[in-house]
Amino acid sequence: MATRHTENGPMTIAYEDHGGRGGDPLLLIMGLAVTRFWWPPGLIGMLIAHGFHVATYDHRDSGESSRWPEEKHGNPITSLFRKRPAAYTAEDLADDGAAVLDALGWDSAHLFGHSMGGLVAQHIALRHPERVRTLTTSAAVPSGARSRDLIRYIRPGVLVSMASRRVPDGPEGAVTAAVEIARRLASPGHAFDEEGARNSAERDRVSGFRDRHAQARQTGARWSGPALSELRAPLLAFHGEADPLLRLGAARDLAAAAPDAQLILLPGVGHDLPKALWPRYASAVRGHADRRASPPRRPMPSPPARR
Repeated sequence: MATRHTENGPMTIAYEDHGGRGGDPLLLIMGLAVTRFWWPPGLIGMLIAHGFHVATYDHRDSGESSRWPEEKHGNPITSLFRKRPAAYTAEDLADDGAAVLDALGWDSAHLFGHSMGGLVAQHIALRHPERVRTLTTSAAVPSGARSRDLIRYIRPGVLVSMASRRVPDGPEGAVTAAVEIARRLASPGHAFDEEGARNSAERDRVSGFRDRHAQARQTGARWSGPALSELRAPLLAFHGEADPLLRLGAARDLAAAAPDAQLILLPGVGHDLPKALWPRYASAVRGHADRRASPPRRPMPSPPARR
């Protein structure tokens, strides 16, 4: 599929239309340090087969989207707790997603976000409630989590390892490092799809694992919008019981805070989307969408102006 671009203020956001035209619009949002290329093509194909028109995009500061002017913001761990001006806000990241919806001509869509993408999906749904039909997250922390909450949610070992890992120079070094990180995050109850991880890493020509300052700018983006208790879209939250990065408390708190939520805990699943469960994800997202048969009405006035 050809890469397309749209604008949100000074930022250019790369996105991709995967097909399924005529189906229900579904925007997939990937996590920190990775790009849209880490959404498994097989899962995308299953979602299209289940009646969705699927699109993906790269966050600002990652992939084929534009970079924020270089600023040193430490690393993705320290930026979670440091009290200093952020490069941009979580509202800006949410508006990037809304800009992609505009570019696709979608008044509203279903959202499915993984890891940090699940957090951004929450923010889109809270900031632009009229644009979101349903919300699905996987391996995500709840919006509005404070520093003390994040300390409870995060398993520090893998995160420290990822933040401190030196990525070798050159394209092959970046691919090798990405595959090894994917292996660390993979599901212990399922076979690791090394070929799939390598294919994603090779398609992801810009290694987000190498740019820790960009990661820090993303994790340091603060949210000051509505609380999760104001979420209007129904929530479906997946979380792996063997997630090496996030404890189950993150998923339980997310589901408890949202007014209309369903939590699905997956035995043997880590911080990934294992191939064996692609049919289950696709079927569950389809069922979740079917429970919200009609799209939300778009009220006036129009959504908040983007920065």
